[in-house]
Amino acid sequence: MLEMFQYGFLQNAFLAGIMIALVAPVIGVYLVLRRQSLMAETLSHVSLAGVAVGALLGLYPMLTAMVAALIGAVFVDTLRRSFKAYSELSIAILMSGGLASAVVLMSLNKGVSRSFTSYLFGSIIAVSETDLYVMGGVVALVGLFFWFLWRPMYVLTFDEETAQVSGVPVKLLSVSFSLLAGLVVAVSMPIIGVLLVSSLMTLPASIALRVSRGFAMTIFVAVLVGLTSVLGGLSASYALDIPPGGTIVLLLLAILVVTLIVKRIVSMIQARVGAEQDAENGNGVVRTLGER
Repeated sequence: MLEMFQYGFLQNAFLAGIMIALVAPVIGVYLVLRRQSLMAETLSHVSLAGVAVGALLGLYPMLTAMVAALIGAVFVDTLRRSFKAYSELSIAILMSGGLASAVVLMSLNKGVSRSFTSYLFGSIIAVSETDLYVMGGVVALVGLFFWFLWRPMYVLTFDEETAQVSGVPVKLLSVSFSLLAGLVVAVSMPIIGVLLVSSLMTLPASIALRVSRGFAMTIFVAVLVGLTSVLGGLSASYALDIPPGGTIVLLLLAILVVTLIVKRIVSMIQARVGAEQDAENGNGVVRTLGER
């Protein structure tokens, strides 16, 4: 298996996968806790329209995808505040608009339809050295963001009203986080694909929330699950010649199913042990009363 690392494109793919797996689950935990799980899906559709613009104009696709994702992130946050009672409308509006724009733009350039497959489902040969530099910049930006703003983001995530009363610039911080999520979505496309990129954010978060106690442990477990699925998915993709995006997501789903089963079994065992202990305590009380 180690001989596959002699290929430069695989080295790029694994480096990119590791960087994405370090930041996407972190963003995903915050999205899930803020009830914004579908934001990543929405931004991925908007990013696809950006890729189509880049292909049509002959520009660097990841750059145009990032610009589109940033614009989409601002619109998501703006529409969410405009429709407070129906916040899911912002997701539906931008998701449909982004996908429709991508379809129309793709139809204008017949020659790029084949290359779009790698953006839709991911590809281990789609990551260039330029992509690695861009991904590295986004990872560094995410790290700096949470290094300096993790405390206000923590308060904002769990109680927006309390954050506002505490003096946290809620609107600015919320928009900044949405922009950051858009960047992560855009740079994740070469590995995981547009149609599946949200899974790398939400599935590790959902697994971590089921097994972790405490916020810091949830972040750690989510990143660990993300790294395991990405490295395992890329290895299986190379060995079996299958798309990496689907492989990574299927591995995540398998981990989720196993986690739920183990969690259920543990809960049943704990309930049975608790019932036996209660029965023993009850028998002990009866014996004590009998002796008296």
